[in-house]
Amino acid sequence: MSPTAYLALGSNLGDRMAHLRGAVERLRAARGITVLRIAPVYESEPVGVEEQPWFLNSVLEISTTLAPEQLLEATKEVERSVGRTPTFRWGPRVIDVDILLYDGVQTDSERLTIPHPRMAERLFVLLPLRDLLPDWRDSRAVHIDELIARLRGTAGIRRYPEAI
Repeated sequence: MSPTAYLALGSNLGDRMAHLRGAVERLRAARGITVLRIAPVYESEPVGVEEQPWFLNSVLEISTTLAPEQLLEATKEVERSVGRTPTFRWGPRVIDVDILLYDGVQTDSERLTIPHPRMAERLFVLLPLRDLLPDWRDSRAVHIDELIARLRGTAGIRRYPEAI
């Protein structure tokens, strides 16, 4: 059985929903990746650099035959193909695809850290992740509901009416 991974998607430039859908289409077409489930979409205010448009965010559950570094390369190719160009950290972007979790793997290299190092600090990641993994616990065994409760009120976020 292939490993299961979870990917976060985000977009805050142009037709945000079209960019999310384009990323999902490209991931579905990528060799070694099968999209299993897609969480609902959330609209969230930006984190870090606040003077930019709000984001649309979701999380995908995938099955993959790719190793973590290969999956990273595949996600970067999806970003490029959807139109992402380098900006600055936490800046606006056409699309962002991040690896959150990869089948229990923990790794920390210069290019890739799994689990994603800031996922427990971001409602726009935790809320859609909970839609797919309602019983998930972080590496310290803290339940996802507790992580979400700690962040409530720290950022504007709402369920978006459209699905990917």
